[in-house]
Amino acid sequence: MTTGLILAAGESRRMGSPKALLPFRGESFLDTLTGLLSRVCSPVIVVLGADADRIERTAARRAIFVRNEQYLRGQTSSLQCGLRAAPAEGVLFTLVDHPAVGLATLQRLLTPAGSQILRVPRYRGRKGHPIWFHRDLIPEFLALGENGTARDVVRAHAEDTEFIEVDDAGILADIDDPEAYRKLMESPEALV
Repeated sequence: MTTGLILAAGESRRMGSPKALLPFRGESFLDTLTGLLSRVCSPVIVVLGADADRIERTAARRAIFVRNEQYLRGQTSSLQCGLRAAPAEGVLFTLVDHPAVGLATLQRLLTPAGSQILRVPRYRGRKGHPIWFHRDLIPEFLALGENGTARDVVRAHAEDTEFIEVDDAGILADIDDPEAYRKLMESPEALV
């Protein structure tokens, strides 16, 4: 069993409005990702913080919504909040501002080729989201201090990481501001 985990707790300051609610492929970013992850994961957990009531109220797809009351402390606190609610053998983790990933990429990330405890997608040599990790890493993510990041745990396990080469520019589509959103809407390939 793999838990899908979407972090959607940030303030979206650079975007100027909640990224979770931005339209993409006929749905919101959040609904797009929730629908995609629900095809390969159970359950799908969404961590909310800023604008939580509005985002949850407008979500069209089913998920488990958890609230990070400490979302102002940053992304790590949201990851930890979600992991505390995750009943899983593994976790497929992404950010709500990466909505353009394809289903085939998720399926490849969930198909083990070896005994690695981390799987990270790569497109043309560049790493992206989502990442998969085994439940054995959850305590390490939960132990991160306030200044720690998920990247710290990933780097500490570089030898235990399987890089999955994908033909999916969507893994790189990090939509943080209006210009990145404009490029995404023109074509996910424009972000590479």
